[in-house]
Amino acid sequence: MNDKERNTPCNLQYKGVSINGSEENELPLCMENKVRVPIHLKLTLTIKEAAEYSNIGINKIDTLLKQPNCPFVLFVGTRKLVKRREFEEYIRRELII
Repeated sequence: MNDKERNTPCNLQYKGVSINGSEENELPLCMENKVRVPIHLKLTLTIKEAAEYSNIGINKIDTLLKQPNCPFVLFVGTRKLVKRREFEEYIRRELII
């Protein structure tokens, strides 16, 4: 189903320049309907979200995810996600990361 079928035209911007005539501060309709789930309610996190959530650097989290038998990694194809609850437990258990 494309945007016309959904009747939600998607006006995008590139480097501050409006595409399809949308105002610079106006959100495209295709983005207005998205619901943002708070990080603490998500089952899985991206590496960036996990870094923001835990205050641990992106590189360190990526290193932890590469360890064999990492308890909080979830592979979706080639993409690595962090299982939030297992990640929280790991942080509670460990004294040094």
